[in-house]
Amino acid sequence: MHRLPKKLTKEFSYNKQEKLKSRKQLDALFKKGKSFTAFPLKVFFAFADDMQDNIIKTGVGVSSRHFKKAVHRNRVKRLLREAYRTEKLSLHEALGQRNKKLAVFLLYIDKTLPEYILLKEKMQLCIQRLIHEVDIKNT
Repeated sequence: MHRLPKKLTKEFSYNKQEKLKSRKQLDALFKKGKSFTAFPLKVFFAFADDMQDNIIKTGVGVSSRHFKKAVHRNRVKRLLREAYRTEKLSLHEALGQRNKKLAVFLLYIDKTLPEYILLKEKMQLCIQRLIHEVDIKNT
């Protein structure tokens, strides 16, 4: 089996420090942050200067109204995290160059189970839009 070099595996990781868990940060994100939709994803984001440890913190969520079974919600969240993990590098670079910190929450709003390829394409669009928002904020 072919393994990736250690440096690349660190770049593509999604570790505990990158996860948005703080109730205070989540509340601030939903109250003061902005949002946009790239169906089937709704992205909430806010620039956060109070984050000490990381450049970006990300959370994912799925409505229990649309997915009654936890198995299906967990599958969608797993796919969202995987799509984000593989596509986040350009966003990290953009934030690092502009010395900005960002809190992001990805919400899946469709009622059907997604295909990974569709989520990956939409995640690319979302990340490009976030980079655009970072550029707007920077000017």
